[in-house]
Amino acid sequence: MKIGFAFCGSFCTFAPAIAQLKHLADIGHELVPIMSFNASSIDTRFGTAADHISKIEAICGRSIIKTIEAAEPLGPREKLDMLIICPCTGNTLAKLALGVTDTPVTMAAKAHLRCDRPLLIALATNDGLSANLSNLNVMQKRKSVYFVPLIQDDPEHKPHSIVCSFDKLTDSLYAALRGEQLRPLFLN
Repeated sequence: MKIGFAFCGSFCTFAPAIAQLKHLADIGHELVPIMSFNASSIDTRFGTAADHISKIEAICGRSIIKTIEAAEPLGPREKLDMLIICPCTGNTLAKLALGVTDTPVTMAAKAHLRCDRPLLIALATNDGLSANLSNLNVMQKRKSVYFVPLIQDDPEHKPHSIVCSFDKLTDSLYAALRGEQLRPLFLN
């Protein structure tokens, strides 16, 4: 299968996201890496942009798409069987819900969805149960959009924060290909 794998700037979740990318490569999928402007350019305490890019490109065996122009053909010309946004930030979720296309990731999603192919969102956001809850609801109602099941990562100290259960990504991918949302959506 040809899978687009897009990274947004939830830098603290890059390690498990890259592990899932490697798993998909190891089981034989062709991977097309995509990064938002922030994901491809910001150095953080979780690693440098150059290090992340190097790891991702080595796993995928190809260069990362990191411009809007390069992401645009992913729908009509370069068909993907699936697009995964992992991690998807609350900012990107809000843009997708409102139809804003101003990053390589949002352009890839727009291009991919216009062909009614499945989009799998692996959310990681500190405001998923507050400011972004309505955007999660909007996207759940969209045709061809699916979510990796979610957990509260720290209910005591960050009561509005949710993150996908990275170990459910592969199962979520196959469910989405069948046109199904993996349940339950919210895990304990």
